[in-house]
Amino acid sequence: MKIKFTKMHGCGNDYIYINCFNHGFEEPEKLSMNLSDRRYGIGGDGMILIEPSEVACAKMRIFNKDGSEGKMCGNGIRCVAKYLYDSGISKVKKGIKIETLSGVKTADILMNDGEESVIKIHMGKEELNPKRIPMIFDKEKVVNEPITVNSESYNITCVSMGNPHCVIFCPEVYSAQVKEIGSKLSSHQIFPEGVNVEFVSKADNENLIMRVWERGSGETLACGSGACASVVAAVENGLCEKNKDINVHLRGGKLIVNYSDEGVFLTGNAIKVFEGEIEV
Repeated sequence: MKIKFTKMHGCGNDYIYINCFNHGFEEPEKLSMNLSDRRYGIGGDGMILIEPSEVACAKMRIFNKDGSEGKMCGNGIRCVAKYLYDSGISKVKKGIKIETLSGVKTADILMNDGEESVIKIHMGKEELNPKRIPMIFDKEKVVNEPITVNSESYNITCVSMGNPHCVIFCPEVYSAQVKEIGSKLSSHQIFPEGVNVEFVSKADNENLIMRVWERGSGETLACGSGACASVVAAVENGLCEKNKDINVHLRGGKLIVNYSDEGVFLTGNAIKVFEGEIEV
């Protein structure tokens, strides 16, 4: 069969987007693995299906390049919002409702100039309770707690933004052992559903530098929910202030996160790379 797709990225976090308003797929896990291959497929960090929703403008389903299904993707949801508006599925720029496995999120298109948009997402409230992240830990929240990996001790702060995150603050992220430590932590026994691992350093009160190891994808150029989790963790550790715009600098570019009493807000770009058709 032939499948029409749109390749998009947010801050370098690239996915293959497929409009499923008129059709679906029996084995989306295998399809994501095939299409995401950067040598034999289209190439991407995974695949996102845009489906009809009974409670929102559309529903997004996220499949990582290893076939596992994700609950939330901050960069992906911005691209879905752009797709919905550009294709005419959404007639409005503000208040676009998108259903995810972690609830309905709201998107505002702040700028839409051809292939590039700037979009603000209300990501919802952060979750610090270990049972709801989920993780196995006998405290009310996990902030700057030690854990041993490869005989080395690391202090971790754990947050859920609809998906689980483990944040490690370090003096310098570019020399961090992202693959070695990230892969071990992402499948650590205290995280029953796995975890995304962020390595973060503070440049100043309004700027963080981050690298990320994503469960199911490995190191990616950016992670929107991870940027949100990193800012929440920075505030909880006294490194940044609440209710302030914090710039999170990733390998793929910059995201802006505001952690407020109303929840966490994520602002960044959404870029259409190309459209195409592939036979599978």
